[in-house]
Amino acid sequence: MPVDEERTVIPDVPRGPLCDYRSKAQFNWKDFRLVLEDKELVKIKYDIWRRLEREPLFAPVTSTLSVDQQKERAARQVNRIADLELAPPEIYSKPYKYRVRYLMSINEALHAVCPSLSVKIALGVGLFTNSLLAMGTDRHQEIYNQAWNREIITCLAITEVSHGSNTKRCRTTATYDPATQEFIIHTPDFEAAKCWVGNLGKTASMALLFAILYTADGENHGLQGFLVPIRDPKTLLPYPGVTVGDIGEKIGLNGIDNGFVMFNHYRIPRENLLNRTGDVTPEGVYESTFSEPGKILGAVLESFSAGRLGIMQESSNTLSHAAVIAVRYAALRKQFGTDRNGPEQSIIEYQLHQWRIFPYLAAACVLKVSVFAMTEIYLETVQKSQAESNGFELLTQIVSEIHALVSSSKPLVTWTARDAIQESREACGGHGYLRAANLGELRNNHDPSCTYEGDNNVLGQQASNWLIRQWKNAKVESPVGTASFITRRDAILSGDYDALLRTGVRLESTEFVSQCYEWLMCWLLKQSVAQMEEASKAGVDTFTARNNCQVYRARDLSRAYAEYYALESFRSRCARADVNADLKPVLFRVYLIYGMWCLDRHMTTFYAGSFAKGSAFADAVRGTLLRMCGELKDSAVAIADALAPPDWVLNSVIAKSDGRLYENIQSVFMTNPGALERASWWKDVIPSKLRAKL
Repeated sequence: MPVDEERTVIPDVPRGPLCDYRSKAQFNWKDFRLVLEDKELVKIKYDIWRRLEREPLFAPVTSTLSVDQQKERAARQVNRIADLELAPPEIYSKPYKYRVRYLMSINEALHAVCPSLSVKIALGVGLFTNSLLAMGTDRHQEIYNQAWNREIITCLAITEVSHGSNTKRCRTTATYDPATQEFIIHTPDFEAAKCWVGNLGKTASMALLFAILYTADGENHGLQGFLVPIRDPKTLLPYPGVTVGDIGEKIGLNGIDNGFVMFNHYRIPRENLLNRTGDVTPEGVYESTFSEPGKILGAVLESFSAGRLGIMQESSNTLSHAAVIAVRYAALRKQFGTDRNGPEQSIIEYQLHQWRIFPYLAAACVLKVSVFAMTEIYLETVQKSQAESNGFELLTQIVSEIHALVSSSKPLVTWTARDAIQESREACGGHGYLRAANLGELRNNHDPSCTYEGDNNVLGQQASNWLIRQWKNAKVESPVGTASFITRRDAILSGDYDALLRTGVRLESTEFVSQCYEWLMCWLLKQSVAQMEEASKAGVDTFTARNNCQVYRARDLSRAYAEYYALESFRSRCARADVNADLKPVLFRVYLIYGMWCLDRHMTTFYAGSFAKGSAFADAVRGTLLRMCGELKDSAVAIADALAPPDWVLNSVIAKSDGRLYENIQSVFMTNPGALERASWWKDVIPSKLRAKL
């Protein structure tokens, strides 16, 4: 139960016009925040924000910088972050879970201030070193230390011009030459050029490159990792045999210098092969060195899931920022009223507006909690794998389940954030289109999250494949428990909406939402498997059969699975003993709004599978959603306060915590450069007929 001392971790908000709605909340908004986030992690973020606020290099910019200026600014920020030593030295001697949680919280705080900065660090330090740990050995320790200590700028080069998701078909080669004990890195043509490599465009001096390994006898040993020097770290000039450049301006995140690189028979030492699972002898013989499978499995999990979890953490914060802006603006913006000549009322009072933005406010709360819970499972699994190599079979099952969970949840969180930003922009009308509202920057900088670290649609297929395997297996292998409902599939599928109500399950309950989801997933699983089996009988290959059930079956299944996990995580968090009694009603409304909103998205499937007949089910779900939105209205601003970072981080003129909406807009209008000055090019735009008379 939060006490006054715990609340002091979170700064107060200033008094102002928003207090009209703040005073209507029946709970302490700081207590609400401490349900959504761990107190220690909240403290880390506020400490980071206080330190960065004093740094001129991190002050918000008021106009769009050139692409080159954005890259320079982000690169300078990376260097400054290294100088500031935001993580105290003793953190690195702490247990794995504590250490990584701490560093993840720093990354979240940095991303809220400058997404380009946090992505540059995540790619060049976090993902690079994680991959090096997973794939390398002691002989690569020096490079690891240099990357970790920011002595060199690093990158991961995986994607090629013509291949992204299908990495196994990448065409950059690394051919071993036993005469010199070197690998010859070569790019056969432009389609095989590595591209979209963050940090590579202007700054990286070392790449962790993925290439197809060939031994001298011509045998293909598959995709392997190599440490490849790109530039002289002292001059940043490329080495001979390396053609490297910047891919150009992007829609957003232009502080990141994404680059391309091609190699012309470029030689690197034999020792630069990352040899955790396989090595090449000096004589040129490829040897598998796969040992301690439990630890390697955990390391691989760390390498490839950590990035996606980081994206989800960042995206849940972006979602929160969009929802905060929309809710604060809605509470302050007044239009129309019940009496044509009477006072106008805040647009937050209108049901349509509530229906547009409150589900995203609820989603921000639910997904923040579920991403935290997912990260806990992940970190505990990696820590366990590092501590012991026993129980390999169980660990394999856990890793597979976490991969499915991450693969379904990353699309859910990033797509929800994407949609929230757009809806918030529209809900804030013309003022939302101002650069100073910050919704445009949020949208452009968030957009690539739906693509990198795994395209969302491709990831969803991986999750649905795992669920289908559990459905078809004689025994469900779900040690985390996310698919344990499958063991009850016959009983679940024998029910429907009317039967559910007859058992006494109340419409407005967590049980109702949970049981609806279990039916939904079981029906989609049954239909997906039946469709694939029917195709197989008709002679269709497995690859095609699986692809042809994605659009209306497996794709929906993956999303439903992620939503189900998110709702169960939120329900579990709200049931804990540290949650104040006065918080439970509003937390329950948040749960129901998100739950009913998500169920409404699957309405067609509920009717297609005969779970519901007539209009009763749809009316019940939609009626509950609208009713809960109405009941949440008086709590919405307080919830927004619980989700909001400091004003300078949110950086939105229409959503400052002081609530002085029009004064703040006036300041932006009056003080933007050149606002009240005649244009320097005024003579060039005078109409020609008028110009002749001057």
